Amino acid sequence: MKPLKAIVLTFFICGISFAQEETLISGPVESGGFGGPVVKFSGVSDKFAVFAGGYGGWLINHTFMIGGGGYGLANTIRAGRTAQIYYGTGDNLRMQFGYGGLVLEYIGLPNNLVHYTISTLVGAGGVNYDYINNYMNVYFDGYDHNSPCFVLEPNVGLELNVTPFFRINAGVGYRLVRGTDLIGISDADLSDFSGYLTLKFGKF
Repeated sequence: MKPLKAIVLTFFICGISFAQEETLISGPVESGGFGGPVVKFSGVSDKFAVFAGGYGGWLINHTFMIGGGGYGLANTIRAGRTAQIYYGTGDNLRMQFGYGGLVLEYIGLPNNLVHYTISTLVGAGGVNYDYINNYMNVYFDGYDHNSPCFVLEPNVGLELNVTPFFRINAGVGYRLVRGTDLIGISDADLSDFSGYLTLKFGKF
C-alpha cells in the first residue's frame, strides 16, 4: 500500500507543477496613469445641472484603469416648494449635491486615433440644503438638512488621441442614486442621464 500511496502522491504533485494558473492579467504588465478635469451636464430635480470634478488612476497595459473620481454641483439649484415650505425660507433655500468613489475604466483599441471607453463609478454622495440671505451670506439653518446616498454611474464614451500625453474623451452616462432621505428630494430627483467632457493628461 505504501508504494501505491507514493505513486499517487507523485502524480498529484506533478499535476500541480504542470498546471498553469489562470489570472485576469497575465504576462508582462505595463503601467501608466492619467488624471484630469471633468465637466458633466445633467439634471437635478428637473432642472439643468452642471457638475465639475475630475478622475484618474493607475492604467494597466494601456487598457484597464483602476482609480477614483469625484464631482460636485457647480451651478445654483433652488430647493423645491415642499422644502421651502417645510424650512420656511422661500426661494432662498439652495440645494448642494456631490459624490465620488471607485472608478473602473476599460479603454478599447487605445492605439487608434478615435476609440471607445467604458467606465463605472461606484461610491457615495451627499445632498444638503443651505440658505442664502439677502446679503448673499451662506449659512446652515440648523435643521436636519443633509443626507448621504449611494451612487452608481456607468458611462460610455469616445476618445481622441491628441498627443501621446493628452486625450479628449466625451460621452454619456446615467447617475443612479439610492438612499436619499431629505425633505423635498427623492432618489429620482438626483438620478438622471448626463453628458460629459474629460481632458486626460498622463502616460497612456
